[in-house]
Amino acid sequence: QVRLVESGGGLVQAGGSLRLSCAASGLIFSTYAMGWFRQAPGKEREFVAGLSRSGRTTRYVDSVKGRFTISRDNAKSTVYLQIDSLKPSDTAVYYCAAVVANTGVVVTTRAGYDYWGQGTQVTVSS
Repeated sequence: QVRLVESGGGLVQAGGSLRLSCAASGLIFSTYAMGWFRQAPGKEREFVAGLSRSGRTTRYVDSVKGRFTISRDNAKSTVYLQIDSLKPSDTAVYYCAAVVANTGVVVTTRAGYDYWGQGTQVTVSS
């Protein structure tokens, strides 16, 4: 079955960086669009970044543009989220998600994804 496993979260100071990874198995990775979401305490899970199955097309929520970079390595069946200039407001559990998609498609809605990882905690101290 499809399995997504996130890693790379942790406790960092404001202004620091983290690189989250999501290793996928049980799927033909290159046929899946991938995305990252986050959920802060008491808030809805929100879209952060997504990319097409080739990685050439990306989308970001406005609040992270210029600080977050999503990428993928199809040979390793892994998607990454590079997070720079971290802010306390970035504190959340970060989830990766996957869905079969056509070339060039980026999915930006929670309902648009079929598979989810268990999440990794990112905590940013001020």
